[in-house]
Amino acid sequence: MAEPRSRIPTQLYLISPLDVGGPFPGRLARALDAGPVAAFQFRVKGVDEHAAALLAEPLQKLCANADVAFIVNDSVSLARRLGADGVHLGQDDGTVADARERLGRTAQIGVTCHASRHLALEAGEAGADYVAFGAFFPSATKDAAHRADPELLEWWQTFFELPCVAIGGITPETCGALAAAGADFIAVSHAVWGGDEAAAVRAFIAALAEG
Repeated sequence: MAEPRSRIPTQLYLISPLDVGGPFPGRLARALDAGPVAAFQFRVKGVDEHAAALLAEPLQKLCANADVAFIVNDSVSLARRLGADGVHLGQDDGTVADARERLGRTAQIGVTCHASRHLALEAGEAGADYVAFGAFFPSATKDAAHRADPELLEWWQTFFELPCVAIGGITPETCGALAAAGADFIAVSHAVWGGDEAAAVRAFIAALAEG
């Protein structure tokens, strides 16, 4: 069997709540100030692109100032309009090849692969920059039709260089096991925005450091 690749420590990947208006920019600033965050995913639904761009602008500036990658969920068009650092594609959001052509070779392109080895292999072969597996636990953010097992992370780490993201209902209490299994990034939303965001980020960072 192949040896697992050497890895950098697992990093935190924040996903926005659906409501990013009002006081949210201040909340994001507090979260980013609370500890190292690798990436922030801008995820809104039912908003036209112009309105989404207006909502994204202050958040994108905060991320740029904190050296945090700003990733747009689902929409290659919005990512291109904003000059975002990348896009995260669901299985119905278009191809990696199209996103690469429209966003350029330096864009970070991630793909949701649920609990599927096959989808992850396809994404890697298509040129994705990372694959996302989940949900690992019941999620308060979205209904999860697919449940992933930590063994999937172990398998991926053993055989592939491409970074992987663990997502779905992850808390500071459960993130350590996923990091140990092989998650390069822990993606979280409700566990941060459902309470004190700064305290939550600190708790995640502390838990990952212990692992």
